[in-house]
Amino acid sequence: MISLCMDSAYKNLVLGLYKDSTLLKGISIEAFKKQSETIFVELNQLLEDTQLDYADIDRVIITDGPGSYTGIRIAMTIAKVLCSQMKKELYCISTMQLYAGMDTSANVILDARSKRGYVAHLENGVQTELGVLTLDEIDEFLKNHPGTLYGDGYLVNQEAQPSDFLKNFIEVPARKIDNIHALVPQYLKESDSYKV
Repeated sequence: MISLCMDSAYKNLVLGLYKDSTLLKGISIEAFKKQSETIFVELNQLLEDTQLDYADIDRVIITDGPGSYTGIRIAMTIAKVLCSQMKKELYCISTMQLYAGMDTSANVILDARSKRGYVAHLENGVQTELGVLTLDEIDEFLKNHPGTLYGDGYLVNQEAQPSDFLKNFIEVPARKIDNIHALVPQYLKESDSYKV
């Protein structure tokens, strides 16, 4: 099975082509606010380098947020068009799963601007809590949820561990999207704090 994984939800552009669970070729580059300019160039290069075509792809896995309003939609739009037009399977993981991977106990913080952050706690690749918190609330959240920190630790003056996006993409449990047209980005508001 050939899988195409795509993430453009936040600061990075992550693209990977996998045969079963083996990475054939992938990129993970910082492309904040440049994902739309870069994604097709990089995607076509990956296909050329692996001697594959869009028709060879069996399924597409994307992130559905949280993250940048525009960023999430870039990979999602491409995936929805590709899967609906070429009858491919579509799967999703959250941006937080992409950062944490299969860590047994992990916290992810991503900058939500205005002195707030998207925050999640995950265990073994499964998101158990997700919300938007102020930076002061994030400190309390981290005290109550021990685990490895990923993402924007600098927001709370902590060092975050680097994420292996290309490894995490294929390892974390993804959910199948049966109705491709009904898929919408996962945007969070402050009222969504501690949503499971």
